[in-house]
Amino acid sequence: MTPIDFILEPLQYEFMVRAIMTTTIAAVVCALLSCWLVLTGWSLMGDAVSHAVLPGVVLAYLVGAPFALGALIFGFLAVALIGAIRDTSRVKEDAAIGIVFTTLFALGLVLISVTPSQTDLTHIVFGNILGVSDADLLQIAALAAIAFAVLMVKRRDLTLYAFDPTHAHAIGLSPRFLGALLLGLLALTSVVALQVVGVILVVAMLIIPGATAYLLTNRFHRMLIIAPVLSAVCSVTGILLSYWMDAASGGLVILVQGSAFALAYLFSPTHGLLVHGAGRRRRPARRSPAPATASGSAAGL
Repeated sequence: MTPIDFILEPLQYEFMVRAIMTTTIAAVVCALLSCWLVLTGWSLMGDAVSHAVLPGVVLAYLVGAPFALGALIFGFLAVALIGAIRDTSRVKEDAAIGIVFTTLFALGLVLISVTPSQTDLTHIVFGNILGVSDADLLQIAALAAIAFAVLMVKRRDLTLYAFDPTHAHAIGLSPRFLGALLLGLLALTSVVALQVVGVILVVAMLIIPGATAYLLTNRFHRMLIIAPVLSAVCSVTGILLSYWMDAASGGLVILVQGSAFALAYLFSPTHGLLVHGAGRRRRPARRSPAPATASGSAAGL
């Protein structure tokens, strides 16, 4: 078997092709959103929303509704609860996030444990990339297309909001609306990635690509290119590795993305730890001028 045949062997199976397509779609839209999440410092909010959708998915299963509908409702509910606790009490935002997402996540685990089901609902927690159906693929593609379109249309406003909300307000934009829009897109994107890597690993797809691109460039428009491309490549690599290693697909996708971040952290030409450390070692230290002596001063004069 040639190396090309070895690489292309997984593509002979329809479920592998669906898995690669689904993961790539989710990886691209998550990576785009992660660029704004990294800039605004909302990584913990992404963790909260991705975990809070679990009870919505279980309740949607109980009433026979689409999983995405229940996840969206509870994603927006989590955002509203966090905002209400933050604005109407002395509790700060980070504490409000921790309270809401852990409580809702625990509710989801309890619902899974008491719900009689012919479907293994633990796939919601850990993901089931290889079990994605054609209907799931269409649903994920539709939601991802909506999130992608909104991000592209509002990218300038969202970028200004991320860098300087005060200036955005001064030129007539509404920071409150843009913040709510970003949170809504976060809930929608969490639903997109939910069936790919599960509730637990969604947050990694929403943070790692943007953080990696942030280390590789100082230009935001380049981040919007680097993050999706890198995330898609890592996702396909992780899926193929899961086939050859017979290991968990979702875990390997995130592991490959984490490895890419580690390489950028160490070897990035702009912000790499080893590159900058070597530059500092090569740079000669400044010497303080020697104190002038009386004879030296006279000679200079």
